[in-house]
Amino acid sequence: MILDAAERRAQVLGFNGFSYADVAGELGVTAASIHYHFPAKTDLGVRLIERYTQRFLAALAQIERHPDGAWARLQDYAGIYERVLAEGRLCLCGILAAEYETLPERMRGPIGAFFGANEDWLTAQLSEGRQAGVLAFEGEPRGVAAALTGALEGAMLVARARGGAEAFVSTSALALRSLCQPLSP
Repeated sequence: MILDAAERRAQVLGFNGFSYADVAGELGVTAASIHYHFPAKTDLGVRLIERYTQRFLAALAQIERHPDGAWARLQDYAGIYERVLAEGRLCLCGILAAEYETLPERMRGPIGAFFGANEDWLTAQLSEGRQAGVLAFEGEPRGVAAALTGALEGAMLVARARGGAEAFVSTSALALRSLCQPLSP
């Protein structure tokens, strides 16, 4: 419950945008009870990132089983971001990356690890798609993976100010097509 409430707040307001008192108020408990489980807000932040990363990687493992190949998996990947945005939230690690310089050092490594894991997964999809002859793109798969991650994270931020999920859908579709064009059979 604590992690769910804190994650919702962080995805909307950022990590610096909420306090233990906010979470306690939402849950109808005292701030002391939050401190019992997470003595410092940094402890809470690290746990939020770890849990979010685990769930995201589980979602990627599910997408990995998509029988229609790399292009369909890339579209499903963008769909994760779209669903989060449709709920009025941002990617937890994306919003934390925006606050990176103000976050405790212990939170920074796990944020970088989240993006590294995403880029590893995308690199594998892009490599597979290129090798199978279903994707075409310039450059190395790792660089395209980093560009795609940045494009989707940035599209979430901008879409928040420009129309929400609908704005994101058109931008993410364009990013996918421009960075990793599907080849016709």
